[in-house]
Amino acid sequence: MKRRLVIGISGASGAPIAVEVLRQLRQASVFEVHLIVTGGAEMTLRQETGMAVSDIRGLADVFHENSDIGAGPASGSFLTEGMIIVPCSMKTVAGIVSGYSENLLLRAADVTLKERRKLVLAARESPLSTVHLRNLLELSRMGGMIVPPMLSYYQHPKTIEDCTEMLARRMLRQFLPEEGFPEWEGMNENR
Repeated sequence: MKRRLVIGISGASGAPIAVEVLRQLRQASVFEVHLIVTGGAEMTLRQETGMAVSDIRGLADVFHENSDIGAGPASGSFLTEGMIIVPCSMKTVAGIVSGYSENLLLRAADVTLKERRKLVLAARESPLSTVHLRNLLELSRMGGMIVPPMLSYYQHPKTIEDCTEMLARRMLRQFLPEEGFPEWEGMNENR
């Protein structure tokens, strides 16, 4: 049986990154991917990619309705390697920090933390308010890994697709071994 990984998509900007994460996971074929999509994410997905949830469901092995609070990812006995929320809205961050598990995505994140599994959050907002920063700090203290979708340029991306791929790989690095991903080589002029 494949190891399970939960992917949550919330309503912040960054839907193309979520789609790329799902594509790379499908290509790696290492995990049984469980997908949860919020209502806000459905709207953002449509606006930013022209896709509907039905277009990406096939990139996951199992799709869970966000309203299905009784689905597998809501329980600690449902064994997973962890969870990635990409993008992760500040509303979702606030819900996780406060333990407000009103839907499956929030409950799955809560379970991931309580079971001490990896929770990777592609926190997406700009600029960040003091409340956002406080909530992100608390999530980090609780064991969440904050991986905001910030570009780097040492890979010399040529297209927005290159940037999107790099951001997705950075999130997946927590669960998949990296092969062929350019590393920082420093500023040494003798290389």
